[in-house]
Amino acid sequence: MEKKTVFILQDTISTAKSLKDDFDKLDEYEVVGIMDDGISAIPYIVERKPDILITELILLGYDGMCVISKIREAGVKTKIIVLSSLVREDVVQKAILSGADYFMAKPYKFSAITDVIKIIEKETPKENYQNSHSENFHKISLEEKISKIFINVGIPPNIKGYCFLREGVCLAVKEPEIINSVTKELYPRIGEKYKTTPSKVERAIRHAIEVAWSRGRIDGINNILGVRAYLSADKPTNSEFIALIADKMLLEKS
Repeated sequence: MEKKTVFILQDTISTAKSLKDDFDKLDEYEVVGIMDDGISAIPYIVERKPDILITELILLGYDGMCVISKIREAGVKTKIIVLSSLVREDVVQKAILSGADYFMAKPYKFSAITDVIKIIEKETPKENYQNSHSENFHKISLEEKISKIFINVGIPPNIKGYCFLREGVCLAVKEPEIINSVTKELYPRIGEKYKTTPSKVERAIRHAIEVAWSRGRIDGINNILGVRAYLSADKPTNSEFIALIADKMLLEKS
């Protein structure tokens, strides 16, 4: 079996080495570099295109946010996990919108990192930054639009339900009729993609919605949807929430 290549970029070399030691114990991964300097790391990552980058935000030289933006601008589709001690909500949002695939807070369990890698390996690569003739612009993919909504309404990207819910909305946008077969078709298809069971998909999505509601983001949710769909006491079912976000995406396309 071909090993997945991993590049580790952390705030200290000792932290990077500790992560490397954990990966070295597993047969399926090969660590191809460890650094603590964002400026030095960028050309290496762009040239080698590792399968996975695990980066801090606090680095020597360029910070992690800059590293993410620059390698995305270069068209590199490496899966990016931010592993950071800097966990303010606005920072998490900016990292995801810059092109990170997942955000994890320190302290961490190594088993959680490998679990996340298995999840994000199944996801569509991030859209690249592109340049038009008249202006620089970021071509926002469907997944990125959905991610922005989720972060704004308080669904954190470091829970499994975030990925499952985003996949559910993507499926509902591409195949609107699937919303009528959530239990029989949508959950099983998400479960098949992420190698888990439909019941675990259902529970994780329900938990993600509960987290948003527990954070009191009801006004933000209503603003995004463009209607006052919910009061603080209300909470949508999984299928209702997926359908609402999918409908918004479809209306924006029309």
